[in-house]
Amino acid sequence: MTRFEFIVDGPPVSQQTRRRERLRAWKSIVRQEAEKCCSPEQKVATGPIMLQVTYFYDAIAIDVDNIVKPIQDAIIGLAYIDDDQVTDVLVRKRNLSGNFKVENMTPTLAEGFSRGNEFLHIVVMDAPDQEVLI
Repeated sequence: MTRFEFIVDGPPVSQQTRRRERLRAWKSIVRQEAEKCCSPEQKVATGPIMLQVTYFYDAIAIDVDNIVKPIQDAIIGLAYIDDDQVTDVLVRKRNLSGNFKVENMTPTLAEGFSRGNEFLHIVVMDAPDQEVLI
């Protein structure tokens, strides 16, 4: 089973930014953080993948639809062969000053909260059954 999660500090860079160098730099950071969390035994997934991305912000949040594409691109060849394997995506944002409850807190997510800054929590996992829609 493919599953790993990682944290990226700070706000994401939108796929729509005109500052392409900034986008390339941010993708590099995303990849570096993902590489830290991949075990050496972990193989690149060859089947369908699901991404779950949560952006915990404290000021102005960008649109969630502009968050996921740079992340998908950054982990090609690390989590999966190509981003066309991503069949399911859950992207959300939550205000760090807001009220929300975290169920099933993982050590990685707890680490993100402990840093005290905006961050993204990214989970890569096998996609759910492709023959079942909820």
